[in-house]
Amino acid sequence: MSVRHLLAAAVLGGHGLAAPAAARVSALLAPVSSYTMTPGRVWAMVGTLIGLVGAVAGGRALTRARRAGAGDGRRGAVVALVAGLVGAAVGGMVVAAAEGGPSTGYGIVGGFIALLIGVIAMVLGGLVLNRARRADRVG
Repeated sequence: MSVRHLLAAAVLGGHGLAAPAAARVSALLAPVSSYTMTPGRVWAMVGTLIGLVGAVAGGRALTRARRAGAGDGRRGAVVALVAGLVGAAVGGMVVAAAEGGPSTGYGIVGGFIALLIGVIAMVLGGLVLNRARRADRVG
C-alpha cells in the first residue's frame, strides 16, 4: 500500500478500506458455475454414491429374499444398512456445513439427495432383515 492510500484511509476514517473487503465477501457468496467441482459438491457426490451402492445392495437382497428364502439376503441387507448409514451421514454433514443455498457451491442439493438415498438403502436393508427374522421364527 502506498503512502497516499494510507493518508486517504486516515482522512476518510478507514471507510475506503471497507470497499475491497465487501467486494471479497460478495465474490465469495456469488453463485458458482454448475461445472465447478467444489469440495462440498465432491463430498455430496461421495455420499450419494455410497448410498446408491447400499440401495442397490438392498434391492438385490430384497429380490433374493423373495425368490429363494429370507435367509439368503442377509449379507446384502447388512451392506445396505452400513452403506446407507454412511451415505446419509456424509450427506447430513454436507447439509450441516453448507453456508448457502442451491448454486452456491456448497453441495447442499447433493447432500439432501445423499440423505434421501441413504435412508432408502437403510429401509431396504431393514426390510430384508425383518423378513429374515420372521422366517427364522416360523421355520
